Amino acid sequence: MKHIPMTILICIPCLLTGGTEIQTLNLVRALVTGGYRVVTVCYYEYAHAMVQRYREAGSTVELLSAGGSRKRGKEEWLHLFRGLRMCVKKYRPILAHVQYMAPGAAPCLILKGLGVRHIIATAHTDARIYRSLKLLRFLQRHVLNTFTCITLRAEGEFFGTSLLYTEETPLPRHAHLTIYNALPEHVEPRQTERVLSAAPTIGVVSRLEKIKGMDLILPAFAQLRVRIPDARLLVVGDGSLRKSMRRQAEELHVQDAVEWAGRQPQEKLAAFYDRLDLFWMPSRSEGFGLSALEAMARGCPVIASDAGGLPELVQDGVCGRLVPVEDAASLAEQSGQLLSSPSEWRRMSRSAQTRAMEFSTERFGRLMTNLYHKTLACLS
Repeated sequence: MKHIPMTILICIPCLLTGGTEIQTLNLVRALVTGGYRVVTVCYYEYAHAMVQRYREAGSTVELLSAGGSRKRGKEEWLHLFRGLRMCVKKYRPILAHVQYMAPGAAPCLILKGLGVRHIIATAHTDARIYRSLKLLRFLQRHVLNTFTCITLRAEGEFFGTSLLYTEETPLPRHAHLTIYNALPEHVEPRQTERVLSAAPTIGVVSRLEKIKGMDLILPAFAQLRVRIPDARLLVVGDGSLRKSMRRQAEELHVQDAVEWAGRQPQEKLAAFYDRLDLFWMPSRSEGFGLSALEAMARGCPVIASDAGGLPELVQDGVCGRLVPVEDAASLAEQSGQLLSSPSEWRRMSRSAQTRAMEFSTERFGRLMTNLYHKTLACLS
């Protein structure tokens, strides 16, 4: 008799090129390797290249909105209900894993109503984006088998306590726990030591948005140039602040020291990280900080804000330094101190490479498949 693998339904709002999609792709690969049949359901926007990557990883992909458009109000619920009902009937999943719970936790409730017994949800952000945590906590206690977070800080904000999951961790019903993200495959860990440049380059790889603190970059860089006149700035990315940041550079008279690389393909990012002596991540809100992890993997120390999961990743004084949120002066001051101490910079560069190795895709895959095995074993 032919063996039919168990089907996992991965539910996600969009398939673009963000950190959530990259980590979900890591999850898909782990599940396919673990012998599961994976179906990824995208409700709204998608990029054809990312859809192709999911298919190449071994997942079937269902696009619920052919044009990638979003609905509102009752139409949104109806859109999700019809699409998820089709997928449940067609594939008969043994478990559904909801990435984000947007919009309004609707996918979790709809899947439960459609008779899907086992549901896991993952929050990829900190708790501050939610106006109320009541619905989230209700779902965790009464609807979901397990709620996973990507940082201990986020889990603590959601539920008051936190637990870093290991393969030995018991899995009670309606558990909440943390599993850290993994280093994306497009940035491999550097095997050789870095050397601090005589004319250092500071850089960002980010959406150019206020939530990422990009409005602080040019003021901080201008202050740093007072101390280190030869410093340069490399900006990789695009967004709504692009024009205003260019104006800032002109107003602060540093435009000749700034390189605007724009949005870059993921496979080219390692080469940009290798050009940097310091990586800046002054986010106002940050779920995990994949760009910081990528920079660390290439041996680049990080100066980051004390926001979201960044303190758990960067480790103040070990792989870089943390500064208060929205503090451009501290960003410049800490950077100047580190760049003025080659021995300290070299120590942090080595530590960053070592730290990044702890976030391997192999570790992530083991933990996720272990979580699924425990969920299905104790609830079957």
